[in-house]
Amino acid sequence: MYNNIHTLKPRALPLALFLAFSAGASLAADAVDAAASLAAAEGGVVVVTGTRDTRRSADESLSPIDVISAKDLQRTGQTDLRDALVKLLPSVNRLAQAGDAANLTSALTLRGLSPNHVLLLINGKRRHTSANISADPGAQQGATPVDLDLIPVSAVDHIEVLRDGAAAQYGSDAIAGVINVILKSSAQGGNVIVNSGQYYKGDGFTLGSSADIGLPLGEDGFVHLSAETKRHDHSVRSGPDERTGTVVNRTLGDPKSRREAVGVNAGYALGTTELYAFGSVAHRDGESVQNYRLPNRLPQLYPNGFSPVETSNEQDGSLTAGVRGEQLAGWRWDLSGTYGVDNVKIGMRDSANTDLYAATGATPTSFHLASYKNTQWGVNLDVARPFDVGLPAPLSVALGAEYRRETYDVGAGDAASSYGSGSQALPGLSAISAGKHGRTISAAYADLSTKLSRQWEAELAARHERYSDAGNTTNAKLSARFQASERYALRGTLSTGFRAPSLAQEYYTSLAVSPTTAGGQLAVNSVAARSLGASALKPEKSRSINLGLVAQPWDRFNLTVDAYRIEIRDRIIQGGTYTGATAINALTAAGISLPTGLSSVSASYFANGVDTRTQGVDVVATYTTNLGAGRIDWDLGGNVNTSSILRTAVDTNGRPLLNAQQAGYLTTSTPKNKVILGGVWSQGPWGVSLHATRYGKTSTEATFYSGPNIYSTSVFNHIENAPRTLTDLEVRYAVSKKLQLALGANNLFDVYPSKVPLASRYLGVYQYDTAASQTGFNGGYYYVRASYAF
Repeated sequence: MYNNIHTLKPRALPLALFLAFSAGASLAADAVDAAASLAAAEGGVVVVTGTRDTRRSADESLSPIDVISAKDLQRTGQTDLRDALVKLLPSVNRLAQAGDAANLTSALTLRGLSPNHVLLLINGKRRHTSANISADPGAQQGATPVDLDLIPVSAVDHIEVLRDGAAAQYGSDAIAGVINVILKSSAQGGNVIVNSGQYYKGDGFTLGSSADIGLPLGEDGFVHLSAETKRHDHSVRSGPDERTGTVVNRTLGDPKSRREAVGVNAGYALGTTELYAFGSVAHRDGESVQNYRLPNRLPQLYPNGFSPVETSNEQDGSLTAGVRGEQLAGWRWDLSGTYGVDNVKIGMRDSANTDLYAATGATPTSFHLASYKNTQWGVNLDVARPFDVGLPAPLSVALGAEYRRETYDVGAGDAASSYGSGSQALPGLSAISAGKHGRTISAAYADLSTKLSRQWEAELAARHERYSDAGNTTNAKLSARFQASERYALRGTLSTGFRAPSLAQEYYTSLAVSPTTAGGQLAVNSVAARSLGASALKPEKSRSINLGLVAQPWDRFNLTVDAYRIEIRDRIIQGGTYTGATAINALTAAGISLPTGLSSVSASYFANGVDTRTQGVDVVATYTTNLGAGRIDWDLGGNVNTSSILRTAVDTNGRPLLNAQQAGYLTTSTPKNKVILGGVWSQGPWGVSLHATRYGKTSTEATFYSGPNIYSTSVFNHIENAPRTLTDLEVRYAVSKKLQLALGANNLFDVYPSKVPLASRYLGVYQYDTAASQTGFNGGYYYVRASYAF
């Protein structure tokens, strides 16, 4: 299924070392193509993530690295990168359903931490994050991750997932690990793929197509082009609305989306110097159904009631260009610049502003609510060279510097969307909440690696960063590996990390309104938030340790076991939740009006609310069975993970920043264990992939929506999601050397998660736990795929 250990054959090493040696994440990119191609031909994979010395195959790394090929991604039957990685890696999970606008952004978690703790690179370069923040309560609240699904899958050659803290190497955010997407770089050939499917229940229809082609660029260059489209329809998994007794409320399920993306990767050699560039442009429209409003809400316009639909129009783009060379006074060097932008416009249709109608006798039914724009511009310079210092291997020295500017712009909605209590479901942002914000980041790093003896290898990395709004930080990482024998090795890392608060966490303001409740998110630096005890956000800081075993007990059997502990201090969470009159007064001070007749009103802000400890074990094993004319590639992946709270902070009013429900989002919403077991059989034109994934138990401290503790923020309903096992099956047949057909099913046996007790189902509709990062609740999905290679 995926490659965790590959052995680079001895006869490939001398040339591979020459081709692959470079300075690091940035300089690594210039050796990817030649080294990876050679390694593939010789039966191994050279990795470029987690090290500034690319002379390594995956099994030689000092940190745990998974290598996911384009073929692995395709065989999952998923058309999105995020969902494919969830299927392939036990340490990767996703939220069952995010709320409101966040339901239109794809986010993943690594080792049970926040999406904010995963750094994403493209060809070794940092990619910009989404402008769309996850504001609703849950495990990923406050996340502004890189949206993986805006990267064309057809552009991907392979993905390297570093499961280790790496802030000392790559900078802020790399606390849980790093995902490095390596783009296709061939100068010939290509693929065309068409896929389609839907859920067993007959909804969620999906249609996707993609193509890529490699072309020569003169005699010494290449350009690889990629494009894809995807359409995905709504699914509905809501329970009967207790107000009507029917499934009229369609809010629980997948959003509707349409996406187009194109990508390019190019390079041109000028002697020992190479010019390179890569980038992507994507557009996505999305629609997320909101809670149903009864006919008495506005019978003049909606005599049968109405379901507002939140809309998203997103434009995303990124471009990296650079030049690198092999000789500058003996140093290899790489100079590059990257610009990325994500622009999201949020709207609402099939809605109304009841206050505006009461005042004027008219109201629009469609609204522009807000716009969010996130940009990142950066310049990197990296140099590296080996020095002979009398050790068994040269001392590899890498130095680098980086400068980035990040901006976050918030645009107000139209006047009708924020008049009075605003548009139904989600009021627009008023001018008081709009603004333009920015900061600069400068960094310098150094990295030393060598072999201290024939068996001992060590690497030391250090990085200093300065944020104009978050201060200075210096982080370090020490890595070591002991090759006990030809078949066994031990490895370990110690590191410190750092994550600056995102600009969105500092300046985001919103209000979400359901038929009976409203919840406001206040900018932490606002006067309104400070009245609720808010303080300026500080950076998160982490300490990580990883100890691992790499083994090949016998031929064709590979095993890695890695134990880890990650402690995060001053973790940023939604805290300071106030209700009742105190919340209403704070929201009013922020210029936010509320509709009448609400049963519950709350106000919150982001805060450095908690210190946490996450620890666990990753196990990955692969084995190949030869069957004469065919073979079976077996794989087993497992993750055991627990999180605990070490300290809960208090606000300036002396109140704890975390209640039991919020603590549960951090500690019990992710499965305690996840195991993936299966194999891939291939013989002649036939191929079959069969995998079973077991998700361990999760739990949530759920809100009561009936009974004596209704809407309580101190007494909760403890609910558990029992373990579930999902089975995925795909059968492939090669009609010819170029054309392949596939038929498959994800969640073959149509398994659903546990249902939420009636007392904690809002309006009776939310019958599944949306705060859990366990199995989805859409049931089985079947698909067909045709691929043509040329």
